[in-house]
Amino acid sequence: MVLSSRGRGPMSLIIEPIAKTFVKLGVSPNAVTIGGTVLAIVFAVWLIPTGHVFAAAALIGLTAATDMVDGTMARMVGGGTKFGATLDATCDRLSDGAIFGAMAYWFATREDPHHLFAVLSLVILVASQVTSYVKARAEASGIKVEGGLIERPERLLIGLVGLGLSGVGVPYILGLSLAILTAGSIYTVIERLLIVARSESAQETIEAPTGAREFTAKES
Repeated sequence: MVLSSRGRGPMSLIIEPIAKTFVKLGVSPNAVTIGGTVLAIVFAVWLIPTGHVFAAAALIGLTAATDMVDGTMARMVGGGTKFGATLDATCDRLSDGAIFGAMAYWFATREDPHHLFAVLSLVILVASQVTSYVKARAEASGIKVEGGLIERPERLLIGLVGLGLSGVGVPYILGLSLAILTAGSIYTVIERLLIVARSESAQETIEAPTGAREFTAKES
């Protein structure tokens, strides 16, 4: 991830002391993951539809830091678990859905509705879920998928900065950020599908689902 890899070093100066404190208090990384997700969802569905978009962007941005805190905590206690990784990915999808779903609702129901912005928010929401699904499904088949133009750190940064700046009156910034995210998210889905299609094992056959009828060469 472009932003996460470059920003992790400087951010560690802030994140590591917080992680150490939680570890000393006996808080588990999974508890931090769940807590951060619940807060992000609450801030999104409470503040965005009511138009408090600067506060929403600032507070959701703070909760996003728990993504680094829980990972740092896991390393401090000897490494993360498969369940922890699954929980983290699931919570990311939930918070992303809440953020862009709340934005779509706000655009559609405000006094001066922006239906185009609502549609773009929904496209971003769906594309973000599909981006993650392509990676998960490919890697379940043994195909490694690395990178992508718009991953979660980029999506949150662009979306929340645009939302926050629009809340202090910067013109056109929200529409620009949504347009960038829409184009970039769709591109990333296609990009990842092409990575899978070009992999050495892309054309390997897979077993039929349990209970599916098998056809012989003569039948086909």
